[in-house]
Amino acid sequence: MDSSRLSQQLVFLAEADQLKRVLRRTSLIGGDRLENTAEHSWHFALMALTLAEHAPVALDLTRVLKIALIHDLVEIDAGDSFVYDTSAMADKAEREEAAAERIFGLLPADQATEYRALWDEFEAQETSEAKFAAAVDRLCGMLPNYKNCGGSWVEHGVSAARVAQRNAPIGAGAPALWEVARGWIDEAVECGWITSE
Repeated sequence: MDSSRLSQQLVFLAEADQLKRVLRRTSLIGGDRLENTAEHSWHFALMALTLAEHAPVALDLTRVLKIALIHDLVEIDAGDSFVYDTSAMADKAEREEAAAERIFGLLPADQATEYRALWDEFEAQETSEAKFAAAVDRLCGMLPNYKNCGGSWVEHGVSAARVAQRNAPIGAGAPALWEVARGWIDEAVECGWITSE
C-alpha cells in the first residue's frame, strides 16, 4: 500500500469535512435552522438517484452522483454565494476556480484530475449528465423554499420572475422537473408568498 497516497486521500477527506461548516441561506424543511452545504450535496445526490428516470435521455447515473458529491466542495474556500444576490455572484467564478485548484490539489494526481474534470463538467453544463445534475441542483434549492411557504424567497424579497429566471436551466436538463418547478412558482404567487414581478 502506498502510504503517501493514503495520507493525501485522508488529508482531502478531512478538508472535505469542512463543507459541513458552510451555511446556506435556505432553511431545512420545517425551518428550524439553515442547511449546510454538505447536507445540500447529500440531498442533491439522493434527489438525482430518485429522479433519474425523469431525465430526457439515458444517463451515466454514477457520473451524475459523483458530480453531486463534488460540485460544491469549492465552497469550503469560496463560501456559498446566495444565487439571488448579484453582488455575491460577481466574483463567484474566480473564487471557486482558486478553491478548486487548492482543494482538488490535495488528492493524488489521478484523483485530482478526475474530481477536477467532474467539477469542470458541472460548471460547463454541456453533457447530458451535467445538465441533469444542474437541473436537480436547482430543484434541490427550490424544494425547501416551496415547502417552507416561500422560505428564503420571502425573506430576501425574491420575485417569481427572478425565481423562474434563476431556475430555468431545470428545463434544459429535465423538462418534466421544470413543469413541477413552474407549478411551485405559480403556487407561491397564488398563495401570496412571492410577487409575480
